Amino acid sequence: MIDLTEMLSYDFMQRALLAAVLVGFTAPAVGIYLVQRRQALMGDGMGHVAMTGVGLGFVFNTSPVWMAVLVCVLGAVTMELVRSRGNQRGDIALALLFYGGMACGKLLVSTSAQGGATALESYLWGSILTVDPADLVTIAVLGAVVIAVTVGLRRQLFAICQDEDFARVTGLPVRLLNLLLAVMAAVTVTVAMRVVGLLLVSALMVVPVVAAQQLTRSFAVTQAASIALGVVVSLAGVTTSFEAELPPGPAIVLLAIVVFAVFSAIAGPLARRRHRPAADAGPAVCDVRLPGQGSSGQGPSGRGPSGHGSSGQGPSDATTPERRAGLAQ
Repeated sequence: MIDLTEMLSYDFMQRALLAAVLVGFTAPAVGIYLVQRRQALMGDGMGHVAMTGVGLGFVFNTSPVWMAVLVCVLGAVTMELVRSRGNQRGDIALALLFYGGMACGKLLVSTSAQGGATALESYLWGSILTVDPADLVTIAVLGAVVIAVTVGLRRQLFAICQDEDFARVTGLPVRLLNLLLAVMAAVTVTVAMRVVGLLLVSALMVVPVVAAQQLTRSFAVTQAASIALGVVVSLAGVTTSFEAELPPGPAIVLLAIVVFAVFSAIAGPLARRRHRPAADAGPAVCDVRLPGQGSSGQGPSGRGPSGHGSSGQGPSDATTPERRAGLAQ
């Protein structure tokens, strides 16, 4: 039986639990957009790039977290520019960036005065129990920025993830929003590396999202549910690691995978039960509306983006972006 009173009597556990809450909230808030645009492994690649920042932090005797933020943001901007061009050599360029970042980080750490296997492992696999007050402030500040952007710009970011062409037609700054999302993902990687490590950070960004998608039908509910799951599995992982003397990072990720397996098992029966009464209700419509649209997803003129009236059923109605956005999964 876990003795919460004893666990909370330690200052390092109080900091660890606070860090777990912040990262559990932040990682799925960004991860849901990566899942929407089928870039679930983007966080893993950024983790490789962040290794160079960690190495530079050791070499120059500065904060590895802030150096990792700087390097990872530059890497994220580079990745987004390569992706937006869409040339055939893009995958090769990204592979060179990922593996070069990991190799460079390892070399820098090994040549620094304070480098070593132990120092490097704490960033590869996480070391939440060694989070100090300065780390906690850094995680809180960066996490607040990420949450403000990903939740405050939910409609705009969803639009570019679902259909960039439609978002561009509506007047959204697609390239700027894409770069902003890439930067937020990079910041999230560096925020979470002290909790789950650079090698596992992508799992905390993705697994709670795909687990929530098993039981939810709209983007807003999926985002809220995935954030709740992220917080719960992070707290449960830290608590379990304290009681069983296990590494917190792997414990958090494995618990998230267990939750995904359970949700997947019950999703089928729940879907069948939901389908019977809702068979005549029509397809689900995305609950995320672009700025300037009314509550029914119509523009100011009362006409949808396809040019049909609010009550019309034009021939292309079934293929409008709102219909295609239907389930945020």
